[in-house]
Amino acid sequence: MRVIGITGGVGAGKSRILSYLQEHTSCRVIIADQVAHGLEEPGGVCYGRIVSLLGRGILSEDGRIDKGKMAAEIFGDRRLLEQVNRIVHPAVKDYIMEAISAERQVGRIDYLFLEAALLIEDGYGQIVDEMWYIHTDEEVRRDRLKASRGYTDDKIDSIMRGQLSAEEFRRRCSVVIDNSGTLESVYKQIDKKLGEG
Repeated sequence: MRVIGITGGVGAGKSRILSYLQEHTSCRVIIADQVAHGLEEPGGVCYGRIVSLLGRGILSEDGRIDKGKMAAEIFGDRRLLEQVNRIVHPAVKDYIMEAISAERQVGRIDYLFLEAALLIEDGYGQIVDEMWYIHTDEEVRRDRLKASRGYTDDKIDSIMRGQLSAEEFRRRCSVVIDNSGTLESVYKQIDKKLGEG
């Protein structure tokens, strides 16, 4: 089983590529954001620590963490954001390491694809067999984010400023998939890359 990290900037089209991989390979896909959300649910390993840190004011009526309230609490407070990240990121990594180990023992899939915005920053390069950078021209990413998520230029600027540059992604990843053109083009690149393995 090969473990492949999938990373790239916001709006690069990682979700569509993961869907294609799920349909065309024997694999499991793990999306770090989804893992984090699960661990922040009541009973999850991060839930109690986050509530202790931020207070019960971030909870919705059903006792779950309200993402909007939590974002409002930590937005603009770098110290709080870092404290939340110190709770969540190691727990997500532990979950992923256990999942990789379990899949290796079972031996029923050819690939495990791991998607996370901070794969490089959080040191997943030591965990995966190879890292794929999904590159998409900035103009294309901006158009996608405006159309699909209704983001403003200011919001896009703010997100992009917090992410690695294209040059840094290229430097840290062994494979570059260019997703600026047609779907057919990107699928051909993926098929060629997987065929080399």
